[in-house]
Amino acid sequence: FRPLSLEIAKPLFPLAGRAMIEHHIEACSKLNDMQEVILIGSEPTSEMTPFVREASTKYGVSVVYLQEYKPLGTAGGIFHFRDQIRKGNPSSFFVMNADVCCDFPLQEMLNSHMRHGRNDVITIMGTEVEKAHSSLYGCIVANDANNNEVEHYVEKPETYVSNTINCGIYVLGIGVLDHIKSLFNEQEKLSTGDSDSQGLERNILTKYAGSRKLFVYRHHGFWSAVKTPGTAVFSSQFYLSRQRDINPERLAQGPNIIGDVLIHPTAKVASTAVLGPNVTIGANTVVKDGVRIKHTIVLDGCTIESHACILYSVVGGSTQVGSWARIEGTPNNVNPNQPFAHVTNPSTFNEDGKLNPNITVLGHNTSVPKGTMVLNSIILPYKDIGHSYKNVILL
Repeated sequence: FRPLSLEIAKPLFPLAGRAMIEHHIEACSKLNDMQEVILIGSEPTSEMTPFVREASTKYGVSVVYLQEYKPLGTAGGIFHFRDQIRKGNPSSFFVMNADVCCDFPLQEMLNSHMRHGRNDVITIMGTEVEKAHSSLYGCIVANDANNNEVEHYVEKPETYVSNTINCGIYVLGIGVLDHIKSLFNEQEKLSTGDSDSQGLERNILTKYAGSRKLFVYRHHGFWSAVKTPGTAVFSSQFYLSRQRDINPERLAQGPNIIGDVLIHPTAKVASTAVLGPNVTIGANTVVKDGVRIKHTIVLDGCTIESHACILYSVVGGSTQVGSWARIEGTPNNVNPNQPFAHVTNPSTFNEDGKLNPNITVLGHNTSVPKGTMVLNSIILPYKDIGHSYKNVILL
């Protein structure tokens, strides 16, 4: 996700004008009997605290952030903070990766989980993808005739296993904590590797499969992993489209607004600028006359001078784009004719060592002079670009 995460923690990167993790918190706040939202990560507490306070007030639910002393993995984080999770005596709890974008049918998933009637059960949210891309994710083999029990689970297999994949969203019965504890005790006795750091997928789910304690909730709505700037732009498009039905007043209106566009109230956009579709303009950003922007996230404090054109890009905060400059990336969209199509997360380089075409990224506080073209490139923060670039990473 770099260079975007060099200046802002990835969970706080804005999608449709809200922090990536805020969409999770909003979905959790709508659950019946939700007690608390616990954020676990290795980001500094000082960086997360202002967001946590604001989210708690905004959504009327207790939100706390617990910082790991080092990256512990999903199961490691759950085990390390197990006392905080047990507080309030919950019967079950959700575990969600921060970097997923979804319509979050959490209540339906919880209802499905509770029907199993046991406190040592795990339910995985699963969705279907194209066969060619399934090996990029955890693959699930489930028995539809037996309450969608997971009979086999393989994390990122080398060969084809199933096109039903793990979405990174789970419901765990509180009794699963005892199983995780036994895993850590076993690892400590064997002294194999780093016993503090354990992944949920490889260390728990693979062993749970076939035990009649692991089930899949099949999700047929939107889902995407947010691993790259390209998938961030694509995911922001989904969240913007949801605003039409949920909060249409958040979206911009006007003769030069095309499709779903969100403009922060403190931003200044010239009436002759044409924005959209799928555009987010951050706080205190200035967009001047004749500018054209589409399929782009512009972060806070930027200045886009007159007649600049920005397509399929992410513009880092405090960036200056000169007049008549052109910033353009390659769209990373799904094939609408492909069943179960999802946007993929292509690697930065191809087999020949060349940069794969993707979204163009301008890092924080970048300066692009007038008349310059930047195509299919990644520009790291604090760079003053002297001339045009194409298909490069500018360090």
